[in-house]
Amino acid sequence: MLDICRSALSVATVCVLAVTASHAADGAAGSTLCTALARLQTEGAGGTVLTMFLPSYLSSIGGPPLPEALQNTAFVYDNSLAAMAFLACGEIDRARSIGDALIVAGGKDRFYMDGRLRNAYRAGPITENPALPGWWDDRSKVWAEDEYQVSTAAGNVAWAALALLQLHEKTKEAKYLEAAERLAIWLDQLRGDDLSPGVVGGYYGFEPKAVRIAWKSTEHNIDTLAVARWLSMISENPRWEGLAESTLQFVTSMRDDKSGFLIGTDLTGNAVHSTDLWLDVQVWPFLVVPKSRRPAKWADTIGLMDAKLAVPGGYDFNGDRDGLWIEGTAQAALLFQQEGEPKRASELIASILENVDPQSGLLYATSGPPLSTGLTVGAMGQGGAFMYQHWPHLGATAWAVMAAMDFNPFRPN
Repeated sequence: MLDICRSALSVATVCVLAVTASHAADGAAGSTLCTALARLQTEGAGGTVLTMFLPSYLSSIGGPPLPEALQNTAFVYDNSLAAMAFLACGEIDRARSIGDALIVAGGKDRFYMDGRLRNAYRAGPITENPALPGWWDDRSKVWAEDEYQVSTAAGNVAWAALALLQLHEKTKEAKYLEAAERLAIWLDQLRGDDLSPGVVGGYYGFEPKAVRIAWKSTEHNIDTLAVARWLSMISENPRWEGLAESTLQFVTSMRDDKSGFLIGTDLTGNAVHSTDLWLDVQVWPFLVVPKSRRPAKWADTIGLMDAKLAVPGGYDFNGDRDGLWIEGTAQAALLFQQEGEPKRASELIASILENVDPQSGLLYATSGPPLSTGLTVGAMGQGGAFMYQHWPHLGATAWAVMAAMDFNPFRPN
């Protein structure tokens, strides 16, 4: 339709109406998904919006059972996305609910006093101190916790900071900016020197023996770059410009002409070259940095996505093309919204809306069978293969809301 608009002035009015109609459909879809998120937030609370974290995954009729490690788990990444999805829908109090939970979690950890956030917390209201997820191991007769969930990844801290910055943008409440700055200060201590730009992956392990992660993730640096760019625009503190320059340098160094953006570096600091390609690390740099500021080296990334990651209805997580990744396809839809291709965005949004769980109203993580990622569980490569399952997923739903509402989580809207 957009091509017709460019080639035939006589149908310009038809084109405008078609684009307007697709925007209206996208907005209606976003509102419907927001309603599902709202139900999840107030379920069991008598309709009251409490300070709380939302569960990242739900069980579904006919789907595989949720493992014990995920049954009460609220990942910080997913909840940060949900807070921003609520903002995209104009539900500021609902976004505050999660933002306030992030602030409490950063200030009342059971061990750490440096303001870091864990990768996950227990889903539900926070009455005093934030609880970590876990389960009763009946065989060992102990309360068990997942090592990754109690650890801290740089990217998750950055996503929480972005949610708080978005809340500050909408409310102008100082507490959200102050909390975001505290998280950014924590991220800044992960930065290397001029010869080793970028931030390392965070800390892994149970306290008090958590170890600093030596590898660097391109994703984590994209997220941290977004936080640093935002703070440098509203603050005179030079550390944010320095953090932005360092992370941008690292992200750009990870751009390979044939393979797009690489996943990051290994424990020795060498770039990890792989025949595989991962979708989100291709999409996110373009959402963070506007066209006028992008390095020339980033060109043709979208072409690589289409050539190596496209599957019927959208995109896969990685280059094996074994299925539709709902969350990533929503990310791509938002990219096309932001890049001025609303038709492509609407097509992707319509595709992922075919994957709504009828019970919860949330989007599934996959369109059906388990989806491989080429990654391992945990932060140190010691776990089994990380797979996405056919479960209703908070993160996928939140990304779809933002795509439908054309809300960029990385920048002020």
